[in-house]
Amino acid sequence: MKCWGLFLLLFVVSVVHASVDTISVFSKAMNKTIKVVIVKPNQLSENEKIPTVYMLHGHSANYKQWIAEAPQIEATSNSMKTLLVLPDGGYNSWYMDSEIDTSFKYETFIINELIPYIDANYPTINNRNARAITGLSMGGHGALYLSIRHKNLFGAAGSVCGGVDIRPFPKNWDIAKKLGTIELNPSNWEKNTVINVADSLANGELALIIDCGLDDFFLNVNRALHKKLL
Repeated sequence: MKCWGLFLLLFVVSVVHASVDTISVFSKAMNKTIKVVIVKPNQLSENEKIPTVYMLHGHSANYKQWIAEAPQIEATSNSMKTLLVLPDGGYNSWYMDSEIDTSFKYETFIINELIPYIDANYPTINNRNARAITGLSMGGHGALYLSIRHKNLFGAAGSVCGGVDIRPFPKNWDIAKKLGTIELNPSNWEKNTVINVADSLANGELALIIDCGLDDFFLNVNRALHKKLL
């Protein structure tokens, strides 16, 4: 996807890098341990609390994607004094709870398990106005999907080349393994696609930034979402 040029413009360059750690967080909902990269700014004063941004990776990637492909986020974490949380979302979870495959409960993991864990173990400001979420491709879907469904937890959300309407792609990325086929389970597809979830948004409820490359195959669905939001 040709989106990184747009993405790189969002970051401030600094010569001082943050600390990067990989932790393991146990998901009771899925009965497994999930890897999470934590990017924490250096030189915080004692008892200082900072904002948090959750960053979701794309399809077929993992928790290492952001650090590998956008290493400048370390400098950004430092310069903006923001904790970055990069969880593993599985090969193709789309960050949803699956009604078809009950071993996939990634919405439950992020909302009910990961966020409380981060707030309990890191110097975060535990408030929606200091918590944001963003993502790439599948992660863009996840970020908007989760933020709209849980506006009490997130004050801002972003999407880079996000799959914001999955209905035009019923045979792609094994989504049917999570939702059932669109022919037999149309309601699952309708209620779990961002462009429909967005119907619950009221003006001013959530700060959004959405971008998509002109050559990206998700361009049309992003334009449709933009039009709907307007």
